[in-house]
Amino acid sequence: MYKFEPAEVERIVQRAAEFAPVEIRICDTRQEFQTALRDAEVVYGDVRGNELDYAPRLKWVQAGGAGVEGMDEKFRSSPIVMTNYARVFAHGISETAIGLLLALSRGLVKHYLPQFYLKKTNNPVGTPKSDHHVEMVGRTMGIVGMGGIGSMTARRAHCGLDMRVIGIDPKPLPKPEYVAELHDPSYFMKMVPQVDVLVAAAPHTKETERMFNEKVFRAMKKTAYFLALSRGALFDDMALVKALKEGWIAGAGLDVFPTEPAPPGHPIFDCDNVILSAHTSGWSPDRQVRLIDVFADNVRRYAGGIALMNVVDKQKGY
Repeated sequence: MYKFEPAEVERIVQRAAEFAPVEIRICDTRQEFQTALRDAEVVYGDVRGNELDYAPRLKWVQAGGAGVEGMDEKFRSSPIVMTNYARVFAHGISETAIGLLLALSRGLVKHYLPQFYLKKTNNPVGTPKSDHHVEMVGRTMGIVGMGGIGSMTARRAHCGLDMRVIGIDPKPLPKPEYVAELHDPSYFMKMVPQVDVLVAAAPHTKETERMFNEKVFRAMKKTAYFLALSRGALFDDMALVKALKEGWIAGAGLDVFPTEPAPPGHPIFDCDNVILSAHTSGWSPDRQVRLIDVFADNVRRYAGGIALMNVVDKQKGY
């Protein structure tokens, strides 16, 4: 039911033509989609549990995003392969992460944007020696989740800001050269007090839900920043508000929120040391080009009997 542009459909079909002709049907209604399922080998988007009964030939589902926490339970237990868009959106998200961080550390959020928008003034705050403006050079960033978002944010932080990076991931990944340390999740609470920037970049699973909570925020340095990049369900928003208002941490940059958009009147809007974007950090015209290219290449692989990229472990949820 995704409305591919005609040129995008042509790119996908042409990529697969190396091995076999491919027909793409774009459906305007759910009823039309369910009818088309009877012949479909591949679905782009999602299949709801009761729809599996309409899809006797279905072999593969391409999720429309990177996160798959909303997967239907009947589909989860089926043998149908699922792929996602891991790493496709990380370019824009990692750029946004650095932007949010610098807006906090360089005093833009707390000192200068309010002056500009509310007072129409532009006066310096603090002194050349005060901590109203902080440098990230030599500081430590801790990242939970070293997938596409985490690894690209780590590279930008290390190569662009000369930061030291500690990563955490449940998978036995090889340590990139731009990461100083890579640990399994048992190291999480040991890492938290060490870092100057704590980044939530993990998928939303039962294990990660609200893992950034009061205990974590209290354990952080008072000078540290929290960045939420992957899913809002990973952090306790009211504990974060308390941490921001009471000075447990220096600030937070949030592209995601537990309830999206953040509800009007939420106390997060009363915090002067937070900056939010609206879960849009992965958006850009370039992202669409990558999205089509990845799907087109996977369709080519499917047509040629080649192993697919970005296969999801449906039981683990990523």
